[in-house]
Amino acid sequence: MPGHTVLQLPVPALEAWVVERTRHYDDGFVSTDPAFGHAHITALAPFAPAPTPAQLATVAGIAARTDPMPVRLSEIGQFPDGIIHLLPVPDDALRALTGALTRAFPEFPPYEGRFGRCPDPHLTLDAASAVVSVESTRRLLGDAVPVTATLTELQLAWWESGACRVMARWPLGRP
Repeated sequence: MPGHTVLQLPVPALEAWVVERTRHYDDGFVSTDPAFGHAHITALAPFAPAPTPAQLATVAGIAARTDPMPVRLSEIGQFPDGIIHLLPVPDDALRALTGALTRAFPEFPPYEGRFGRCPDPHLTLDAASAVVSVESTRRLLGDAVPVTATLTELQLAWWESGACRVMARWPLGRP
């Protein structure tokens, strides 16, 4: 699978857990970049593979106008495609950020439009299989959740096995 860019909000409190689960599936997606948010909530993906300065400036402006977002992650859900995830509450600011990015970049609909105009914000934990379920993921998480976090940064991340890295970072609520 070729690499792709993601505009994402890191959730450092779950980073160690998500890194280990990522390593379980494909060590190539464990980044050596210490800023890289393996544990994250996607704001827009995929994004421009080689963003222009104008596109980066637009993202910077949106990030500057977006306040940091306090969220609680405690409820585990599963999408029809088997992705097991945590739901951030509240999610209205996350939906507003995705909406602003989608309006600014209509050529990059979230998840290529497969899940509607504004898919449910989430933090991916695992993928259901014959041996992985919501219940098994809950057991693996143990006391790692619930998590209360404030999302303070928007990252432009490159996702590709052996090459995951942060391409740009913007603090929320500051120019």
